[in-house]
Amino acid sequence: MSAEPRSAGQGAPSPRVPVASTPTSTARSTATAERPAIEVRDLRKRYGDLVAVDGVAFDVAPGEFFGILGPNGAGKTTTLEMVEGLREPDSGTVSLLGESPWPRNQRLLPRMGVQLQASAFFEKLSAREQLETFGALYGVEGSRIDEMLDLVGLADKAGTREDKLSGGQRQRLSIACALVHDPELVFFDEPTAALDPQARRNLWDVLREIQSRGTTVVYTTHYLDEAEILCDRVAIMDAGRILAMDTPAALVRGLHADTRVALPLGVLTEQDAAAMPGADRVQLTETDLVMTTRTPSVLVQALAERDRLDGVSVRTATLEDVFLHLTGREYRA
Repeated sequence: MSAEPRSAGQGAPSPRVPVASTPTSTARSTATAERPAIEVRDLRKRYGDLVAVDGVAFDVAPGEFFGILGPNGAGKTTTLEMVEGLREPDSGTVSLLGESPWPRNQRLLPRMGVQLQASAFFEKLSAREQLETFGALYGVEGSRIDEMLDLVGLADKAGTREDKLSGGQRQRLSIACALVHDPELVFFDEPTAALDPQARRNLWDVLREIQSRGTTVVYTTHYLDEAEILCDRVAIMDAGRILAMDTPAALVRGLHADTRVALPLGVLTEQDAAAMPGADRVQLTETDLVMTTRTPSVLVQALAERDRLDGVSVRTATLEDVFLHLTGREYRA
């Protein structure tokens, strides 16, 4: 499987959210005293006048699910290819499971799995035959093939040729090929790109199962919602640089953003809404009365006491708001 290089964007503003690089303590992460599975220091890559990766640095703990986020051209794929040992950095260092991946390190290949953004399969082979072929490279056969087909939900498609599978099924087969030799560390480069919403959510179940097994996962995506659901920590990239890095919840909390509580028109008057405990501002739209608050629990409790919760909607900040705050522009995948 292979992928063509992609260029990165340019001209990112200075970050306004502090960078935090220490892995959080989760059920999937081990003690921070243990050596990181991945150590990246001052990684740089240039193509002529284009700076694709500009001083990127991060650690990934064993068992962590680490996301690299950003729009197309942010430098995600180039960073990932250098970490994987597929592309030579101009400068900087990468340690993968305690070893350098470049020049191509044969000792690392059985310990890592890679699912690239653009995947290629052997022609005219069924899903099972594809897995058997990839597995044979590592001496894997028999029950492991069946286990992988079951893991990615393709057991009933084992005899189906790859070119007869749907887009979502092909993506799941690509993931199975990356996992067939039971690697300690696996890289996924935008595995849900171009999938419909239902196919994306089916893949989320597969990814949750992978992380529950304790595998270290590095994951690039431009879908901020799925990163917020799946990742222990995320790094937000733009123009080849990491703008912020922490848990999704910590990044959102760091915004100190307002919460918007919306009610259908007619539930409260504008004057009554302004007098509600916790309501900082009130705005009327064509369909709603919107109250902005920094203390949503106080405001929602007050609405409950007045029996005014019918039709209420509450919108808190998300990673998309973090991206907007960091870059000064709307998120575009």
